[in-house]
Amino acid sequence: MPKVFLTRLCAVLLAAVALVACEQEQQASSGPAARPPAQVGFTTVKAESVDLTARLPGRVVALRMAEVRPQVDGIVTKRLFEEGSAVEAGQPLYQIDDAAYEAQVKMAEAELARASATLNSTRTKLRRYESLVKTNAVSRQAYDDVVAEEQENRASVAAAQASVDAARISLGYTQVLAPIAGQIGRSSITEGALVTAGQAQALATITQLDPINVDFTQSSASLLRLRQMFRTGERTLGSKAELPVTLILDAVDLEYGQQGTMQFSEVTVDETTGSVRLRAVFPNPDRELLPGMFVHGLVNQGVVDRGFLVPQASVSFTPMGDPYVYVIGEDDTVTQAKVHIVDAAGKDWLIDQGLNDGQRVVVDGLQRIRPGAKVTPVEVQKPVAAADSKAQS
Repeated sequence: MPKVFLTRLCAVLLAAVALVACEQEQQASSGPAARPPAQVGFTTVKAESVDLTARLPGRVVALRMAEVRPQVDGIVTKRLFEEGSAVEAGQPLYQIDDAAYEAQVKMAEAELARASATLNSTRTKLRRYESLVKTNAVSRQAYDDVVAEEQENRASVAAAQASVDAARISLGYTQVLAPIAGQIGRSSITEGALVTAGQAQALATITQLDPINVDFTQSSASLLRLRQMFRTGERTLGSKAELPVTLILDAVDLEYGQQGTMQFSEVTVDETTGSVRLRAVFPNPDRELLPGMFVHGLVNQGVVDRGFLVPQASVSFTPMGDPYVYVIGEDDTVTQAKVHIVDAAGKDWLIDQGLNDGQRVVVDGLQRIRPGAKVTPVEVQKPVAAADSKAQS
């Protein structure tokens, strides 16, 4: 029995070995299984007009600022405004003691009356001499003396009138008026203080806050490149009559609710920074913008009439730094397309050369493809926010 059992066991083992060897031979003869085409995501590009903006640093500047100073000497008897309130142009702010200036007006008016009386007397005498000189009742010399006296008295009346006007002006200056409309700050003096004409210390400061200016700085090199692109037609100003500006408040990193317009740019370059100053004006009805605040502005830099927006992740670069994208052909074969990047637009690149309308650009699965490879394309919906964003330098 042991021999028979051992003989059967050996036979079973030999049969198993033969079966395994046969299966391995069949697998070796059939070769590796063919891989299916890689699945990639794509988006269909279409040329569109894209507004270009640059994010520039800026600072809020008051549209107008006036320091209130007295124009006559005297003691302040009243303060006629509330600190921090809004004032109108011409509104009385301070009252200076006017007793001395009223007296000066009366003295000037009296001198004017005296000079006028003297002139009237001389004119009466002149009319009489005019008839007498014709009959030689008075000498020609006496007549000429009266004519000169009348002219001198007429000049005295004019001088007296000027003195009256000056005295009245000084009297008017005893009431200190607001030179501009705006918001007035704190008062630096109180009732009873002595003020002098043209003193260095301002009585108060009025700031006009609505509308308000914002000054931005842009490098002169960027400005020169921008002007060159306008000249060559690479960029245009578009159809907008005014260049809009969007403001970002640095303190809260939020967009300001009112849109501004560009006013002008300086014609000189700052020697220390190499930058040019641009000024925009913004509505400020709620006094949200205050002078001195740091902000950033999205400043219009022209329009690219025909550009393509593609996700930044879909653009690759050669070792030499040249950008390219993968494009899926009609037969689902991948090819490499060299492109030219104009600017960034949020998470997209703005491309103006190298693509055509309707082309399918690979945006997902780049690591699984190579030029000439077959792929299984799956369309990826582009986020609306990325498609609608503006290019920023």
